[in-house]
Amino acid sequence: MKELTVDLGARSYPIYIGEGVLGQIGELFAKHAIGKGSPLLIVTDSHVAEHHLGAVEARLKEAGYATVSYTAAWGEKSKSLAVLEDIVGAALQAGLDRKSTVIALGGGVVGDLAGFVAASYMRGIRFVQIPTTILAHDSSVGGKVAVNHPLAKNIIGAFHQPEMVLYDTATLKTLPDREVRAGLSEMIKHGLIWDAGFTAWLEQNAQKLISLDQEALQYGLYEGCKVKAAVVSKDEKENDLRAILNLGHTIGHALEAVAGYGELLHGEAISIGMVGAAKLAMRLGYSGQIYTATKRILQTFGLPVRLPAHLETEAIMSAMMHDKKFMEGRMTFIIPTEIGKVEINKNVSAAWVREVVEELKQEA
Repeated sequence: MKELTVDLGARSYPIYIGEGVLGQIGELFAKHAIGKGSPLLIVTDSHVAEHHLGAVEARLKEAGYATVSYTAAWGEKSKSLAVLEDIVGAALQAGLDRKSTVIALGGGVVGDLAGFVAASYMRGIRFVQIPTTILAHDSSVGGKVAVNHPLAKNIIGAFHQPEMVLYDTATLKTLPDREVRAGLSEMIKHGLIWDAGFTAWLEQNAQKLISLDQEALQYGLYEGCKVKAAVVSKDEKENDLRAILNLGHTIGHALEAVAGYGELLHGEAISIGMVGAAKLAMRLGYSGQIYTATKRILQTFGLPVRLPAHLETEAIMSAMMHDKKFMEGRMTFIIPTEIGKVEINKNVSAAWVREVVEELKQEA
C-alpha cells in the first residue's frame, strides 16, 4: 500500500492506494477517529452497489460501525438537487447527526454528490472518499464537491475536504473497458500539465494500464494523485495554480452539458477538450508539436479526439459562457505551452474558440 498526504495544515489528509486497501477499512477508520457512536451513510450508485456495497458494509459492521446506504441511479444525471434532497431525507430518517460520516463509494459522480451531501448536511459533517473508478483518482482528491444544473456542470457546490481517500485498486477490475479508458484521460491530463516524463511513461505503458495491470496501475494512480495533491496543497480553493487542473475542461464540461450528461463520459469529453486546448495553443504561437503529441497519446489510449458533429456549436459556446471559468466577459483556458507545462490564459478570443469547436468536428 502506498500513501500520499494532501498537505492542508490541520486539515491534511492521507490517500491510501493499493490492492486490498478495503480489507483494512476498520483499522483505518479507527486510526482517523471515525466514531462508532453515530451512524455512517454510504452513498453509492446502482453499478457499484452490485459489486462492492455488501463487502464494505460487512467489513464496517465487523469493525463495530452502524451503516445505512443510499443507492443512486448510475450516471451524471444523479448529480442533481432532486437526488441531493432525497439523500438528505434518507440521512434524517436514519438519524445521522453532526458526528456521523458520509462515505462516497463509487466514481466521480458519487464522490461529488456524497461530498456535497456531507458539506451541506447540518452545515457540514465528515466524509470519506472510496473511489472505485480510475477517473475518481482525480475527483476524489481536493475537496471539490457539487451537483449540476441543467445549464452548467458543478455550478452548485462547495470545497469540503475528505478525512481520507481509500483507493483499493482491486475495485477497478469490475470496470467496463470504456470506463477504464475514460478514467485514464484524467491521468494523461496530470502528465500533460505537470510532468513530461510521466506523460512519456503513460504512452509507453498504455496497454498495461488499459488491461489493468496492477503494478502499472498502482504506479500511474500514485503519480496522478501526487500531482493533484501537490497542486491542491498549494492552492486549495482555486485562486490561481489549481486552475491548471482544468486542462480540457472548459470545452469538455460544455460538451457534457450540451450532450445531456450521458452521450459522452466525462473523460471522453475532457479528451476532446484537451485536443481543443492544444489547438488554441497553436493560435497563441506555441509549437504544433504540442497538438500532435497530445492527440497521439489520447488516440493511443483509444480516447475520442473528434467532437460529435451533431452537437451545435452555438449551444457549446453558450454552455461555456455559463462555466465558472468564464469571468468578466473573457474566456479563461488552460493552455499547454509544452508537454508537461501549461499557462492560465484569461483572455482567449471567443472567435478562436468557436473556430476550434468547428475544427474539432473534423478531426481524423
